[in-house]
Amino acid sequence: MPEPQITLYRLQACPYCERVVRKLKQYDLDYESRFVEPMHADRNAVARLTGKRSVPAIRDEHTGVTMSESGNIVEYLDNTYGDGAAGGA
Repeated sequence: MPEPQITLYRLQACPYCERVVRKLKQYDLDYESRFVEPMHADRNAVARLTGKRSVPAIRDEHTGVTMSESGNIVEYLDNTYGDGAAGGA
């Protein structure tokens, strides 16, 4: 089975992270969850990825996009994989 193309960096019980999870499931996208450190200062993996320590954050290997902030991610997923996406999903 191929590796998921999308990696989601998230916290347990984070409503913003769950918003992104719902969107990924809506589009039936395979993704890997990586749970990050609860302490903001310890989120070095996320900081290396996005330049910020905030979650949720995603890395989409399919498009090369890396981003954080749930609103931005949901909009990106809609535009990239939703009904209005070029090429459609």
